[in-house]
Amino acid sequence: MILVDSFGWIEYFLDGPLAERYAEYLEKPSQVITPTVVICEVYKKIKRERGERDALEAVAQMQNTRIISFDERITLSAADLSLQFGLPMADAIVYSTAVNEGCQLASSDPHFKNLPDVIFVGK
Repeated sequence: MILVDSFGWIEYFLDGPLAERYAEYLEKPSQVITPTVVICEVYKKIKRERGERDALEAVAQMQNTRIISFDERITLSAADLSLQFGLPMADAIVYSTAVNEGCQLASSDPHFKNLPDVIFVGK
């Protein structure tokens, strides 16, 4: 299992320069974990860039993954990880989800660059 963060999904959906690298992780949706906060971030960005139809199509594709809701366990862990690593709230939620699910996180977000169990997808 792997968690692909918002950066990865956005690269993939908007055909950015790292889209092919993220496609390697996303080609088996049953092996991908997606926190609900990632759906929020991706929907917002794609709606702003390409419109509601494309944003809804992206969300529909993301729903083929294992969706993880923001619950009390993830909430408290996210707060601890935010304090430990200086992560902004949404990033702490994403990282906490990966930690709690025991999976790696694939990201291009510099906030995650040197954290344990992160696959940093750089240019």
